[in-house]
Amino acid sequence: MTPADTDRLGDELYAALRGRHTVAPLTGRVPGVTVDDAYGVSRRMLARRLADGERVVGKKIGVTSEAVQRMLDVHQPDFGFLTDAMLFESGAVIAIGETLIQPRAEGEIAFVLARDLAGPGVTEDDVLAATRALRPCFEIVDSRIRDWKIRIEDTVADNASSGVFVLGADEVDPRAVDLRACRIRVEKNGAPLSEGLGAAALGSPAYCVAWLANTLSRFGIALEAGEVILSGSLVPLESVKAGDRMSLELEGIGGASVSFV
Repeated sequence: MTPADTDRLGDELYAALRGRHTVAPLTGRVPGVTVDDAYGVSRRMLARRLADGERVVGKKIGVTSEAVQRMLDVHQPDFGFLTDAMLFESGAVIAIGETLIQPRAEGEIAFVLARDLAGPGVTEDDVLAATRALRPCFEIVDSRIRDWKIRIEDTVADNASSGVFVLGADEVDPRAVDLRACRIRVEKNGAPLSEGLGAAALGSPAYCVAWLANTLSRFGIALEAGEVILSGSLVPLESVKAGDRMSLELEGIGGASVSFV
């Protein structure tokens, strides 16, 4: 892929984000596109957002659980960037038509960093030592790719299918939680929807953050102090529409909720 191709596709996805419309999968239109090509497209899309005045406040790892991999038919994790325009606090009411296109909610654990993490060689112990607090989180993933017909290159190019994220107010010391055994319970419109364990995310959410730090090192990018790092869904994705309300509870960490109009 040429630099001109990278810019063109990044600009196309940026326009889809701003205009809240979808585009055909890149993998059906760009012969031989690679994952590294797709990350270049993602960074072009991010550069356009930063030029609008958004700022990076964190990063995310996606497609970590088997349930999500099966749903999307994508079988390796990826990463994306979080900006301040994507951040909501628990209890938020999100207008789908103003913000999202084809949203799906997932519950996960957010890591708030006290110091930088730069790979290679980052371990789970390094992640825990660098983390100031854990917070409960909904990530509302979204896709600018038509009908979620994505392969790994499509979701990577599309900022790991990021939409917005909703942070619970609770904060706990990461050393006070058994991250592998931590149970999440998710409700939709007041009824139980799904449950999962921390181990659903590549065996441990801390491992996911280590994977992210080490993977980003290939691109000269670090996880930075103060950033929020989303460690991957612990439950299947759930489509949401106007009128829906989602809530979650993470044992030993706390809860979060979000409504849609």
